[in-house]
Amino acid sequence: MDINMKEKKIKKEIGRVDKADFPLLKLENIDIKIDTGAFTSSIHCKNVIVENNYLKCTFLDEEHPSYHEKEFIFDAYDVRVVRSSNGETQTRYRILTEIILFNQTYPIFLTLSDRGEMKYPVLIGRKFLNKKFVVDINATNKSYKLKTKVASN
Repeated sequence: MDINMKEKKIKKEIGRVDKADFPLLKLENIDIKIDTGAFTSSIHCKNVIVENNYLKCTFLDEEHPSYHEKEFIFDAYDVRVVRSSNGETQTRYRILTEIILFNQTYPIFLTLSDRGEMKYPVLIGRKFLNKKFVVDINATNKSYKLKTKVASN
């Protein structure tokens, strides 16, 4: 068995969309889109400001009332230059948080972005996916289905 086959076997298979939990943000069952064309991962928010060295923003997702218009304050953040899918560069704030997929917690960097024109409030890019997941474009909600199956047992 060559090394590429061995590496593939340890990666989990994720579908093109899923639902994830972000425990440090107290967000559950948030719709995510897996995008191998995107390098970074991002979360939909507005009203991003820095005040007294604290980053404040409002997360948005009308399908999740406990998440929609929820304000967050971060004392740890940085700034990144991100190239969007249309080739434009943007300066975005970035936070480090956690995501739960397949009942496992992973650290994840999320840039804060206005994704108002997008269907999914969270985009998961290849920097996070790398060495952890392979994408099955025909599958959906694999992690969420596992979570609900475990919960019902």
